[in-house]
Amino acid sequence: MGAAARRRLLCLAAAVDVPGCVGAEPYVELVRLAERGGLDFVTLDDSSAGPGPDALAVLSRAAPATRRIGLVPTLTTTHTEPFRAQAAVATLDRVSRGRAGWRIEVSAGARWDEAGEVAEVSARTGDSWEDGTGIRDAPAGRFPDRDEPHPGGFTGGASSVRGPSTVPRPPQGRPVRVVDATEAQARTVAARYADVALIRAATPAQAAAVRGELRERAAGSGRDPDTLRTLVSLLVDLGDGEYAAEPGHGGGGPRPTVRGPLYRGGPVALAELVAGWHADGVTDGFHLVPVEPRRDLERLVNGTVAVLQHRGLFRTFYPGSTLREHLGLARPAHPYALPCPAGKG
Repeated sequence: MGAAARRRLLCLAAAVDVPGCVGAEPYVELVRLAERGGLDFVTLDDSSAGPGPDALAVLSRAAPATRRIGLVPTLTTTHTEPFRAQAAVATLDRVSRGRAGWRIEVSAGARWDEAGEVAEVSARTGDSWEDGTGIRDAPAGRFPDRDEPHPGGFTGGASSVRGPSTVPRPPQGRPVRVVDATEAQARTVAARYADVALIRAATPAQAAAVRGELRERAAGSGRDPDTLRTLVSLLVDLGDGEYAAEPGHGGGGPRPTVRGPLYRGGPVALAELVAGWHADGVTDGFHLVPVEPRRDLERLVNGTVAVLQHRGLFRTFYPGSTLREHLGLARPAHPYALPCPAGKG
């Protein structure tokens, strides 16, 4: 691996979904385990379509129980009003001191252009307060100034919102936005609005093709493609260790399944796969979805991550405190902020 490849930031995230579990504590325990491994963030799916946890509430419970790991609940835009979605995620960002993200999702049959409008509404209403304003601190004699907020309104084909937000601008400026860009319909939204795009790819060639398309679309929408992180999302089954390498698994790479690409093998071989794909530049990292949540996440942290850390390919501690810092993403400047005069700041 060349020096340039070693310098590239490797991003690692994990899902902490536990099928059939509605209580918060098992999820909080998994988030703490993921933080022990130094992972960038965890995701938790939305349960709006059936029994399950309230992802936002569960990760809000995890916030005071953790210190550094990013917390990314799924919010299905077809079930959550844009104004409320922005306020809820901004609140999580404030509670967690800058570690919040939100995975933008749509229900089956819904249109992704509506999700794009939700992302636009979120950005505009979230920027209605400038940094440091809109904060109520009675002991210090600080109260919101009604003349300070900007309108932050938006009218689109599916959404119409009049600002300002009910929540001050959060620590990250804008919480990290995550979009599953595997399907072609989602890629326009991901390229324009996402900070992190997830793609389900079974081969390096597939991953490279989608990553290249997303970067090209991002540039076409006026973005710097380097502000978009693309992570390959894999199901991982580490139950049988290094001896489980069936055809298409282990050293042979993931195997396509109805649930998405599945890796079955051991933690060391998974570390080889992660390191190889990242070194080849086909992905910025991986979003790993354990088949057996507790077992596989433990083996991921104690095995795969430990191997990558030993090789100097992944962090051994969090150098920053916010999710944007973990991902190497700058904090967005407020659109109304005046440029700093020359020689100042």
